[in-house]
Amino acid sequence: MKYAFIVAGLSALFVQAAKADRVSTASGMLDIFPVVEDLDTPWAFGFLPDAAILITERDGRLLWIKGDQRHKVSGLPKVEADGQGGLLDVLVPRDFAATREIFLTYSKKQGVFWAGTAVFRATLSKDGRRLTRGRTIFEIKRGSRGGRHFGSRLIEARDGTLFVTIGDRGDRPEAQNLNSHNGSVLRITKDGQPAPGNPFVGLGLPEIWSFGHRNPQGAALDSQGQLWINEHGARGGDEVNRVRKGRNYGWPVIAYGRHYSGAKIGEGSEKEGLEQPEFYWDPSIAPSGMTFYDGEIAEWRGDAFVGSLKFDYISRLSGTPLKEVEQIQTSETARVRDVRQGPDGALWFLSVGNDALYRIAPTNSN
Repeated sequence: MKYAFIVAGLSALFVQAAKADRVSTASGMLDIFPVVEDLDTPWAFGFLPDAAILITERDGRLLWIKGDQRHKVSGLPKVEADGQGGLLDVLVPRDFAATREIFLTYSKKQGVFWAGTAVFRATLSKDGRRLTRGRTIFEIKRGSRGGRHFGSRLIEARDGTLFVTIGDRGDRPEAQNLNSHNGSVLRITKDGQPAPGNPFVGLGLPEIWSFGHRNPQGAALDSQGQLWINEHGARGGDEVNRVRKGRNYGWPVIAYGRHYSGAKIGEGSEKEGLEQPEFYWDPSIAPSGMTFYDGEIAEWRGDAFVGSLKFDYISRLSGTPLKEVEQIQTSETARVRDVRQGPDGALWFLSVGNDALYRIAPTNSN
């Protein structure tokens, strides 16, 4: 099992927790353990190598939790908590043990009426109580008004660069504008600069890796290091996309589903030169949070797991072509915001509906 010292520490987080519930899955009965409760609109979580966990709360709090210890971390940037915006994703990079640096995404005020997604880099103190040397390394070119569609997942690529998902901010045409960051996946260095080899240097904004996205709130690397995202459609047409360099994913020219008014979106569901999703949901499930599994449950290995905010379940996706093969649904899976595989090999998820962090694992796996 990976990182035995982390596993032992993580076990201490839930061994004294309330009795686990059971859930029937295609792989048999599994236990769901409540790990952290009494959260306030949690958005993301990450694992530290000393078995502590970081959890972001959208209104602007970062929590450090280890065993029965819990406190707020100071030194955060000023967060514009408006609508879907706030303190959003957290990334604990692979070199954290050497650098103690973490990355956060958040909605940053840009002028009087505007706000956009930004990336913050800082060093976490050894006691986990404060961030030092914090600086915003990147913010999108001034986006749009309102509190919608910030996207905001943050993924470390195998080469150490960062992928950042950006929503269209409710300004649909901007997702097709290479001189706007709205509706794109970005690739930047850990200093916030455009990553070498990006496709639109000299043609648009040099941070853009792909474009034509609506609101990507889930992202993960598969076992080959390939980036995948899920994104909210309008009324119908939530998508899972395999993100390739320089590709246009179509929003709002093509889409599956309709506007909330019932009106047709763009030119239909297909157009030459625009990418098709690997999978889409209709009706929409409001996907958020995503991971690929390679843990103890053999039937799950290689499959993608996506949280549903609308229908309160975790979707398991498998096969070629990709299909939804299972829905894991219990009272714990209320509005699943984030899903990750832990260093202990278990599946962990954040429920906004219950304001809690849970762990799913085979019985007696702890």
